[in-house]
Amino acid sequence: MPAWQTALRQAVSSVEELLRLVKLDAAELDICADAREFPLRVPHSFIRRMEAGNRNDPLLRQVLPLHEEWREKPGFVRDPLGEREAMTTPGLLHKYNGRALLTLTGACAVHCRYCFRRHFPYGEANPAASHWDRILTYLEHHEEISEIILSGGDPLALPDARLGELAGQLAVIPHVRTLRIHTRLPIVLPERVDDQLLGWLGKHPQRTVLVVHCNHPNEIDAAVTVGMQKLKQVGVTLLNQTVLLGGVNDDAATLIRLSESLFDAGILPYYLHQLDRVQGSAHFEVADRTACELMARIHATLPGYLVPRLVRETPGAPGKQLLWPAWHG
Repeated sequence: MPAWQTALRQAVSSVEELLRLVKLDAAELDICADAREFPLRVPHSFIRRMEAGNRNDPLLRQVLPLHEEWREKPGFVRDPLGEREAMTTPGLLHKYNGRALLTLTGACAVHCRYCFRRHFPYGEANPAASHWDRILTYLEHHEEISEIILSGGDPLALPDARLGELAGQLAVIPHVRTLRIHTRLPIVLPERVDDQLLGWLGKHPQRTVLVVHCNHPNEIDAAVTVGMQKLKQVGVTLLNQTVLLGGVNDDAATLIRLSESLFDAGILPYYLHQLDRVQGSAHFEVADRTACELMARIHATLPGYLVPRLVRETPGAPGKQLLWPAWHG
């Protein structure tokens, strides 16, 4: 079994164990220990990057289930992006012109508490063998689709043999020129970047883009950087998308340091997302005005290629909405 799969199986799923590892007392926190609908899951390698004894650690805050999640707030819903309506075939979302997205799996290495798919019906929206031929037929008949996005869950939670097979079937569709992979695994579980992954990615005939998900500079350690350099060496384009999160990265200094740390690791900042208003995430929300003020400070400090685009995804829109500098309040 590859080392990353062993590490994935050993991920912490107990709130009590997580608090023991970061040396915190549950009595000091407003913890929801019974989060069965969306349970805790976090790899040891990610926990080791947390500051022991710090209840406000930005990495801990992303994964620790709190009672705040279960306080209903108007406007926060189970399917904030209307993805069920965009699903043409189980597992295939065709929301935007020119690209389509596959929800290959519901599995993730880490359960981020703000996840917009935390209520997603993966059981009925998975491109299993019974749906795969329909998906390929759909893609073959829609010649406007030039890019396929592998998503989930996290597609890199699947074995490389399976991923290589799927990618090979997509590669023979003549009008599909780019394979894009959205993943958090190489950040939270750097062991995922191994010879098997690099092998099929390096041989893939289409342009390959890997969009990692990193929210805070403390997530990037030496192991993450090594993995990113290996991916670049086999010709993968590396981008990052961040979610703006209250209490995690909602200050300019952190976001500036994040862009610089990403670039040091060989990754270009791509998107800074305003929170998708999924039920259970209201305590992470940052106001648009505040977000735009942060962007102005980032723009005044960093070169343009290190300034991510501040966006919001809106159900039914033809693309993501650019909030800065277009927003005026």
